Amino acid sequence: MKAAWQRRRRAGRPSARADNPRPMTSLRQHWARVPEGSAVLFMVQVFATLGFAVLQSTLVLYATRRLGFSSEQAALMMGLFGAFNYGLHLFGGYLGGRYLSNRNLFVGGMLLQVLGCGAIAGGGLTGLYWGLALFLTGSGLNVTCLNMMLTQRFEPEDDRREAAFLWNYAGMNVGFFIGFTVAGHYQLDELYSTIFWFATLGNAGAIVLALIFWRTLADRDTPLSHRHGAGFWGRFAIGVAVLTGLVPLLAWLLQRPSDTAVGMKGLCAAVGVALLVMTQRHPVLAEKRRMQAYLVLMLGSLVFWSLYQMAPNGLQMYAVGNVWLNVWGVPVAPQWVQNINTVVIVLAGPWLAAVFARWRVRGWPVDIPLQFSASLVLMGLGFLALPLGIQFADASGHADFSWLFISYVLQSVGELLISPIGYAMIGRLAPRQHQGVMMGSWMLVTGLASLFAGDFSAVVAQPVDGSPLTTNAAYATLFTQLAVGSLITGTVMLGLRPWLRRLIDGARD
Repeated sequence: MKAAWQRRRRAGRPSARADNPRPMTSLRQHWARVPEGSAVLFMVQVFATLGFAVLQSTLVLYATRRLGFSSEQAALMMGLFGAFNYGLHLFGGYLGGRYLSNRNLFVGGMLLQVLGCGAIAGGGLTGLYWGLALFLTGSGLNVTCLNMMLTQRFEPEDDRREAAFLWNYAGMNVGFFIGFTVAGHYQLDELYSTIFWFATLGNAGAIVLALIFWRTLADRDTPLSHRHGAGFWGRFAIGVAVLTGLVPLLAWLLQRPSDTAVGMKGLCAAVGVALLVMTQRHPVLAEKRRMQAYLVLMLGSLVFWSLYQMAPNGLQMYAVGNVWLNVWGVPVAPQWVQNINTVVIVLAGPWLAAVFARWRVRGWPVDIPLQFSASLVLMGLGFLALPLGIQFADASGHADFSWLFISYVLQSVGELLISPIGYAMIGRLAPRQHQGVMMGSWMLVTGLASLFAGDFSAVVAQPVDGSPLTTNAAYATLFTQLAVGSLITGTVMLGLRPWLRRLIDGARD
């Protein structure tokens, strides 16, 4: 066989292996177009998400069933969990690339997450507060780093940016799927320590991956990358001090939830005013218009995320108490319900990226304002499905699982139209010198929305007798009001679309 192949080669005839080089060439061309580090960040995202998925889906249940929290106390704690996690993204956007490289800040934050999950796994109220403080400091500061490392690999007008963020978003939801699935499995027996130890191992995996591909994930063109010697190490020391100093502060604030929630809302209002002033004073007119569009879109996203953040909070309590969590005779763990969201996103994310690209090639106007409007409408329709389910509940007051399923599917498609699109648009709308701050501010909106979601979730107190008939009317009213608010906001956003397009597209002329 070998001699025959050599004779064919000497005779000038191609071997069977080389008869059809097109698939290999096409594959090489495809990978040549993928910026270095994008695939690595996809895998890092999967592991980095595991700990957050476990805590987000389990905290309310752990607090109420193991630590004795009331539903109102658990809703407030969950609101603060989201507020600190997303709120610190703003600070992380400023620290990353200025005082610590995005790469260093990410690994340092993941180390704090590992310690935090371990502390919670140890059990007790003290372990909860200090574990959450460690975890939230890490996750709050390092998530923006992943987005910044990805966006640095594209030029501002690179059309591949949106697809890359959709793929990365799919990777994040692979992590959510694994985290929700494992947490739900152990939730059926309420093995909370095992759940949190799994989260610890998952976060450690992200650190290992980042260290293996350390050189690949290096920062590109950040303020810190232009500093050397004493200037670099001085800033590095400040960054490390911030990482360690935030932990006791958060532990203290978490033990004063009501006052902390009010203070967080005030901080968010101050950041909003600062962004408005920064926009109005920006000297470059084209960039200023884009920043104005960013502010309007940010308000629309606040409405969306305020409803979306109810999934691990009030919606989870509604599902546990008012829905038959049983499909074809199989019991459904509360965490598994949220896997509806992850499956839709993992399957639909890459598909939507391809669809949007094909539509734009054909000249169809698929733009950011239209995507945001559609997401708000879908969120509104998703919440309308819930009171419909209550209307058709059985004699015991339990709604059929299918209504909850429909709601989560609609919300998930809406999420795809606003979340990865929102991350990707920062590179397009934000001036380079403000990208970190504006990326962090974008995520701060989700933190404020988490507080509002906690407020909404606490409206319906869980009954002592556990009967859904006691709370169905209150839930139906709440869900209807939230749905109408989202639909109205989506309609207003659609009406503003021509103006927003002029701000975004006209600024490029």
